Parts: sequence; C-alpha cells; structure tokens
Amino acid sequence: MDIGIGLPGHAPWTDGRHLVEWARRAEARGFATVAVSDRLRWTTPEPLMTLAAAAGATDRVRLLTSVLLAPLRTNHVLFAKTVATLDHLAGPDRLRLGLAAGFREDDFTASGVDHADRGRAFAALLETLAEAAHDPGGLRPATPGGPPLLFGGTSRAALRRIATRGTGWLAGTATVDDLRAFTPGLRAAWTGAGRPGAPRVVVSAMYALGPHAASATARAIAPYYAFAGDEWVREGIAGTLTSPSRLAAAVTAFERAGCDELILTGNDPDPAQVDLLADALGR
Repeated sequence: MDIGIGLPGHAPWTDGRHLVEWARRAEARGFATVAVSDRLRWTTPEPLMTLAAAAGATDRVRLLTSVLLAPLRTNHVLFAKTVATLDHLAGPDRLRLGLAAGFREDDFTASGVDHADRGRAFAALLETLAEAAHDPGGLRPATPGGPPLLFGGTSRAALRRIATRGTGWLAGTATVDDLRAFTPGLRAAWTGAGRPGAPRVVVSAMYALGPHAASATARAIAPYYAFAGDEWVREGIAGTLTSPSRLAAAVTAFERAGCDELILTGNDPDPAQVDLLADALGR
C-alpha cells in the first residue's frame, strides 16, 4: 500500500510557502503522493494552483486533487487547458485528478452555480476533458490520454463515473468499515462495465503528531466541520491519528481491507509534521 501526504489546507495555515515546504519534505521522505483538498467558502487554497507550486518544488512525488469540486469549474474548456498546463509543469504521469460533485450548497451559491444541476454539469466537464486530451488544435496533456481520474462519492452516479471513466475510487475521510461496505459494489460495477483488473482504492485519514497534536486537531477540525454539527466534529477529532501506535494500527487495518493508497492529511500546518509522520512510519 502506498502512503501519501495531504496538505493541511483546511487547517489555520498563514504562509503558503509552508504548504510548498510540505511538498518538498514529502518527496524527500519518500511519500508517494502530495494531495490537496478543495472548498470554496473556506481558506482552503485553490487545488490546481497549489499543485502547480508543489510541482515546481519537486521532481518525482505524485500530485493529487483530493477532491476537486468539479461542477464549480463552469468554463470547461478553460479547465481542461488548466489541467493540461499543470500536467506539463509536473511532467508526464505525476498528476492525478480526484473529482467529486460536491455536497456543500454554500460553495455553489457563492459561485452562482445550480447545486441541483451539478450532475449534468459534471458529465459535460468530463466530456470536455476527454475531447481536449486528443484535440490536435489545443494544448494536449503531457500524460497520454490525460491525467488519470479518480472519483469521490458513494452514489450510483459516482459508481457509474468510476466504472466508465475512472481509474478508481477516492474515498475521502473514511473508516475501514466504510471501505468494506462500499468496495464489493465498486468491484461489481467495474467488472460489469467490462473493465480489466480492479479499480484503485484511495482513502484519506487525518493525523497530527507531537505534543500539540490534540490542540492542533481541535483548531483544524472544529471550525471546518462545524456546518455538520457537534457529532460530526466530535467524530472527526476522535478519529484523527495522534500517536505512532494509532498510525501503525490504521495503516495495517486499511491495507488488510484492500486500500491501495492511504493519504494522511495533516491538521497542524507546521512542515515538521511531515518528518514526524515519516519517523513514526519508520521512513
């Protein structure tokens, strides 16, 4: 199982250069991927711009949007060119796009985008991405056919996207039980679509380490998930991996459950968290 790093864009970061330093350290310590999340109505940095900065600061580590709110990108041709540009800046076979329809209505309201129509908009964007990857008159991606697509969500529409257009499922912050509940249907949909092999399963989990792990987790998660209510906040804080022993147990459990890559997302913006994580995992 691969292990990646999720940048702490949801946490109270104040210096974007620290996020770039996270990417540098992630590559230096042998992590497979640098991932960045997406929220419009929050201080989360824009994912593609952030990954462009990370691409310029690194050479080998893979780059992942986890997940990008696809229907908010309403100029589909411009989005396709932005993706192709980032793919060239990173170099072939480094960028992967994790995409989802999005469920926060406030992000759509702020954009003037119809939340109820997001499925249709998502489908149209995917068509444009596919066409742009082979357009002789435009900027085609450096990666042949374009960057691989992973899709978030557990709906029938998400299953259909994965089985027909994707390379796998991006589970977001999920538990081992979530994984075991969803993957049988995922594999059945994949086989039913005539796809060879198996879909890639990528899961995210929150972490913070060191003497201030608990307070950093509370500062990051409580306001970020406040919209969902106190129970969600409590579960998010309780589920955060805050010790080497909990990290080791989680890595083992996810690997046994069939996870192909585990993205460990920081809750403390200090780049030293990358080294603490690498040390805890014996890297």
